Amino acid sequence: MPYWEKDLETLSRTDLEKLQVIRLNKTIEQATQSPFYSKTLKGKQVRDIKEIQDLPFTTKQDLRDNFPYGFLSVNKKEVVRLHSSSGTTGNPTVVFHTQHDLNSWANLMARCLYAAGVRDTDVFQNMSGYGLFTGGLGFQYGIERLGCLSIPAGAGNSLRQIKLMQDYGTTVGHAIPSYLKRLYDVFLEAGLDPKKDTDLHTLMIGAEPHTDEQRRRIEDMFGVKAYNSFGLSEMNGPGVAFECVHQDGMHIWEDAYVVEIVNPETLQPVPDGEYGELVMTTLDRVAMPLIRYRTRDLTRFLPGQCKCGRTHRRLDRITGRSDDMFIVKGCNIFPMQVEGILMKFKEISSDYLITLDTKSDNDVMIVEVELDSKEFVADINFLGNLTQKITNELRDEILIKPVVKLVQPGSIPKGEGKAVRVVDKRVKS
Repeated sequence: MPYWEKDLETLSRTDLEKLQVIRLNKTIEQATQSPFYSKTLKGKQVRDIKEIQDLPFTTKQDLRDNFPYGFLSVNKKEVVRLHSSSGTTGNPTVVFHTQHDLNSWANLMARCLYAAGVRDTDVFQNMSGYGLFTGGLGFQYGIERLGCLSIPAGAGNSLRQIKLMQDYGTTVGHAIPSYLKRLYDVFLEAGLDPKKDTDLHTLMIGAEPHTDEQRRRIEDMFGVKAYNSFGLSEMNGPGVAFECVHQDGMHIWEDAYVVEIVNPETLQPVPDGEYGELVMTTLDRVAMPLIRYRTRDLTRFLPGQCKCGRTHRRLDRITGRSDDMFIVKGCNIFPMQVEGILMKFKEISSDYLITLDTKSDNDVMIVEVELDSKEFVADINFLGNLTQKITNELRDEILIKPVVKLVQPGSIPKGEGKAVRVVDKRVKS
């Protein structure tokens, strides 16, 4: 059977929208039990799913301003879990869950994994952080709901990750893209080849925006199929959208979310196929429903229906975040534009850092990128020619000339969490 929940995954558009209206009205009623939404949604109902556009947006700043319990829609004794951002620059964003919410999340995650070909015969190694970060536990729920043998390895400790893979015959893994390059290097340092010395056939990658070029690199390094996943903690975490085996966009589960794409400036809907900001509404969450939440993630709806037969709409890969954009000399630049160019060059690795600085009262953009360990040579002509090629291609893409610095493998600092891609040191006027 190609579906985890056929009745829901293959609903007609008409029946899906009828279900959304029923669930949205129930969600609005539940949300008004919270201090925040009681002021804005009291008495609101919709008859058609398009009427969601009449409801107000919710932002990350709203979550911070109403920390910690301003969005809680149930008695605190009904809450069994919270997840939270770090809150290093102010109040964290926190999301609460009842047991119903956790069960729903587990089922959505199982649906995602099943669509990507994972079965209960697989050994699944979860190389993502657990705790307040949703990636580890979110995948763990889905793995166990699906019935796989799970290895909750957590993040980092690459030699141990490799030993676990070999000891237990891991067939599927989950990790953030930036960590997988480090893991591959440790395989090589240990004299091992993941293609020959493991049983891996599938990797799930997400949590960091990444280009298709980076995905192909991961597939080539490990000899696997790598599936793109999307989630955000405000919408539970992972399990929001996922590629199926056809890898033609990410199916977003519309029985659990109402999905809109709007122009981030005008906040008006954009035509299907046009890029804009993803806006999401929960439809099956009790403790903390969110209405028209502005994710800041940039994507588009893909036209048509997937060959797998699932009728839920598909999102294109996330191209970046509206708040990730930076401006240098009047040019709007996204980190993903830079990555897309860098990944064209086999001589360099996937680790890079963009530093924005001020020199002689002018903005400068410095792109440090690690040479691949297999390609590293201390040859001035080789390095000079490669630097010039990368500089020219970046200039053509982003319309300014950056300073490109090729650095030795392993020299860019790395942590166990999401990779830091941009550091802004510019003098603020």
